[in-house]
Amino acid sequence: MTDFSEDPLYVILRSKREATRFQILVEIAEHQPAIRQQEIAEKLGVTPQAVSEYIREMVDEGLVTAHGRGRYEVTKSGIEWVLRHAEVLESYARHITRDIIQQVAVWTAISRDEIRKGDTVGVFMQDGWLYATKQEQSAMGKATMDAQPGEDVGVAHLCGIIDHEEGLVHVCKVPRIERGGSRQIRADLLKDAIRDAEMVAAVGLESYVALKKAGVEPDMFFGSREGVIEAAFHGRECALLIVDEEFTDFLKRLETVGLAYTIHDLIAP
Repeated sequence: MTDFSEDPLYVILRSKREATRFQILVEIAEHQPAIRQQEIAEKLGVTPQAVSEYIREMVDEGLVTAHGRGRYEVTKSGIEWVLRHAEVLESYARHITRDIIQQVAVWTAISRDEIRKGDTVGVFMQDGWLYATKQEQSAMGKATMDAQPGEDVGVAHLCGIIDHEEGLVHVCKVPRIERGGSRQIRADLLKDAIRDAEMVAAVGLESYVALKKAGVEPDMFFGSREGVIEAAFHGRECALLIVDEEFTDFLKRLETVGLAYTIHDLIAP
């Protein structure tokens, strides 16, 4: 018999207790260090006594540290616990959105042909964009409106699988400034690592400067981690230069969402 006791998705969705712990940890992380248990209780629909007991247990487990009355902080272990469960929930939500809700949702695509409302259209992805055409494709649906070539068009009752491959992510680690920053990066290795990337992104000013020194303007900087993941899901090959202290967490994120990646060493021997 399958043991679901260690499955974060099973734990959060089936256990009200664990779901409440998750919510309380998130509330503490958002408002730390000054935490008002009464406000948390009202928000979650439980008693202040219950919140106090949950927090006491999490302090004992090392998920939260207490700094006097009403002052708490989430520990590194607590953050990791929240992230692990949040990433699994996000993956589950993506599955619902991409694999289930698509059966009833209206998708937006770019029209390749002149389309009339009610036409049966094929839907495909190319260069990260979703297109609708009157030609048969592996995914078919019904147009919800008239559209000229190049216009946006709604497609309902989508059936089948949109044929596309997820993009590879090239991950390049850059030292923080106290470990040399961009000065440690060889421009020739950097250019070689990002040669095949359709989109280039940076996390940390050290990464941004390393790209600029190599004569490369990044496509993304703010919000680049999630931007790279979204672009890769849409079939774009991406490169991300990321400072070393965030490198491992980003690799875990890629593994959680199931994206393929390769690691490049940019530091001269």
